[in-house]
Amino acid sequence: MSDSSIKNMEQFAAISGISRPTVSKYFNDPDSVRRSSRERIEAAIEKYNYRPNIFAMNQNRALTKNIGIVVPLLSDPYFSEIARNLEQHCIDAGYRPTLFSAHGDSKHEVEVLDNLRSLKPAGVLLAPLGRASDQDVLEKFCADVPTLIFDSNVGECGIEFVGSDNFQFARDITNYLCRSGEPPCFFEMKTPANPNAHRRRQSYLAAMEEFGFEPQVISVEGEGWAFEEIGFRGAQDALLKKAFATNTVLCSNDRLAIGFLSACYVNGITVGHGEGCAIRVAGQDGHPLTRYTCPPLTTISHNYEAVSLQAAEALFAAIDGQKQPWKSTRIEGKLILRASA
Repeated sequence: MSDSSIKNMEQFAAISGISRPTVSKYFNDPDSVRRSSRERIEAAIEKYNYRPNIFAMNQNRALTKNIGIVVPLLSDPYFSEIARNLEQHCIDAGYRPTLFSAHGDSKHEVEVLDNLRSLKPAGVLLAPLGRASDQDVLEKFCADVPTLIFDSNVGECGIEFVGSDNFQFARDITNYLCRSGEPPCFFEMKTPANPNAHRRRQSYLAAMEEFGFEPQVISVEGEGWAFEEIGFRGAQDALLKKAFATNTVLCSNDRLAIGFLSACYVNGITVGHGEGCAIRVAGQDGHPLTRYTCPPLTTISHNYEAVSLQAAEALFAAIDGQKQPWKSTRIEGKLILRASA
C-alpha cells in the first residue's frame, strides 16, 4: 500500500502495525494511550503524512463535537465580532465550531439549517434574521437540535435567548444627548432588517417623553443589510430638506451612522461637539471600526464578551443535559463618548 493510498483510519492502523482501537483512542485523546504507543503512532503519522477525517470521526459518534454558529450576515462587523467570540468559547470548551451566514436571505437561512442537520451538531448558536425568518422552520429546528438563540428574539424558541438590552441602549444614549446638548432626532430605516431597531425606536420615544422633549423620527427608504449606503442616501435627502428639528441625530445603528457621517462630509457639514461644529451624530452597537471614523463616533456598545460567554455556556449546559426553563437574558451596553457627540 502506497503512502498516498491511505484513505481511512483502518488502513493507517494496518500499515503502521498498531491496533485500530488504539489509533482511535489516540486521535480522540492522545494522553489516553501509553507513551510507547503514542510515540509509535506519532512516528507513523510523520512517516505516512496521515491526517484523520475529523468530520467522519464526529459523524460516527452518538454525540458529535460539532457546533454550528449562524448569523444573518457575517460581513456585518457586529456579527463577525460576536461570532469570533463565540467561536473561541467553543474551541476552548473542546468543540469544533463552524460559521454560517444567512446572507440576509430567509431562503438561505432555511438552507443553512437544513445543512446543519447533516452535520449532526451537538448544538447550534443561532442569530436569526428576525422578521424575515420562517418561524415554523425555526421552531421545528429548535425542537430537533439544542439551539441557543442570540441577538434577535423570535419568541420562546430553543433553549433560551441571550442578547443585548436594546431598550437600555436607546434610553441611556438619549439621556446623555439630552443632558449634553440639544435633544436628538432619531434616524432610522423605514423597513428595518432586525426587530432590535423597533425596540430602540420605542425606547427613544419613551425617553424623550420622560425628559419632556418632543421626539422626532426620520425614517428613510431602504431595506436589507446595506446600512451604510441607506444611511448615506437617506441623510443626503434629509439634510437637503432640512428635516432635522435639532442639531443632534441619534442613528438606529452604527452602520447607518457611518453613512450619515459620509453625507455630512460630502455636504461640508462639520460633525462634533464644540465650537465650529454644526451637528452632533451618535450611533448604537459599538461597531468595532467606529473608533476610526472621522470624527470617531459616540455610541453605546454591546458587551460582546458577556453576551457571547452567556450564550455559549447556556448551550454547553444544555448539551450536557442540564435542562432549564426557557428564559430571556438581556445584557446592558456601555456608553462610549467620542468626538462626534
